[in-house]
Amino acid sequence: MIDKQVSSAAEAIADIADGASLAVGGFGLSGNPIQLIEALLAQGTTDLSVVSNNCGVDDWGLGVLLNAKRIRKMTSSYVGENKEFERQFLSGELELELTPQGTLAEKLRAGGSGIAAFYTQTGVGTQVAEGGLPRKYDGSGGIAVASPAKDVRTFSVDGEDRDFVLEEAITTDFALVHAMVGDRHGNLVFNKAARNFNPLAAMAGRICIAQVEHLVEPGEIDPDAVHLPGIFVHRIVEVGEGIEKRIEKRTVRGGN
Repeated sequence: MIDKQVSSAAEAIADIADGASLAVGGFGLSGNPIQLIEALLAQGTTDLSVVSNNCGVDDWGLGVLLNAKRIRKMTSSYVGENKEFERQFLSGELELELTPQGTLAEKLRAGGSGIAAFYTQTGVGTQVAEGGLPRKYDGSGGIAVASPAKDVRTFSVDGEDRDFVLEEAITTDFALVHAMVGDRHGNLVFNKAARNFNPLAAMAGRICIAQVEHLVEPGEIDPDAVHLPGIFVHRIVEVGEGIEKRIEKRTVRGGN
């Protein structure tokens, strides 16, 4: 029996060293592996290169690592809810590789599937393909690092010639993900919207660490209900169902 359970979040992330690359699940604040993130914060790990759809908010999710200046580079598709992110990026403290959302998802999936690169129409005719997107500012308003031009090729699709841009897959040293249920073999089940970037991030990490609300014995999860097979997961830690889960923006309707 392959038992992948570890006793705590701190133990699970103990070998994530300074300068490591991470793929982190979540969309907005849904499905953030916050216990693993907070364990990294407590450990003091720094100079991280993080791939995630977004960077949380100022005091939650990946935002807590950003506020502590532990992140060197973000590869993301959306960064609009974090004021400290904006400040660090514009001041030249943070590097950003801005990537279309679907492309980012496929880059992670491709990396986990052993596919080196793929062609997509997304970004053709824009700076995504042509280069020049600011990746890092110099602190004085100038661009210190810009995105490079990418290979564009023409393919015939349904009898019509169309341009496609080459996108390289993403793999990282580690992946941090959150699931509702997992077993000791690492098979995972995600809850509704938390099944966002979590499975893709898990696939891309050479070592995947999963926090789960409920840990069960092998065989208790119906095989047809497994969202991510345990082959992609290397460590699993139970964090309980009572963990705090925040909503990024709460909108309520007043009474009449």
